[in-house]
Amino acid sequence: EGEEMNNNMIENILICNTTQAQREKIVQDSLGITDGLCDGCSEGLIDMYDDYIYGKKELREINNAFRAAYVTGDQDKGETQSSCPMQ
Repeated sequence: EGEEMNNNMIENILICNTTQAQREKIVQDSLGITDGLCDGCSEGLIDMYDDYIYGKKELREINNAFRAAYVTGDQDKGETQSSCPMQ
C-alpha cells in the first residue's frame, strides 16, 4: 500500500498531469519559498528547476543529472567521491 501511495504521489507531479503554475508551486513548496521570497536559497538552485516548470524535463531527470554531476567515482566498484567540499 505504501508503494502504491508513492506511485500516486509521483504521478501527481508529472508534467503531463500538472500545469505550469502547479509545477512552479511544487518547486517553490519543495524549496521552502513562500510568497515569491527565497529564504536563503541560491538562485541557481531555483533556476535548476526551470526545465521542469516549463515542461521540458521531469523532476526525476533534473535531480538525477544533478546527482551525476555531484558524485564522481566508479560506482560499479563501490567507489564514490562527492565533489562537495563539506564532506
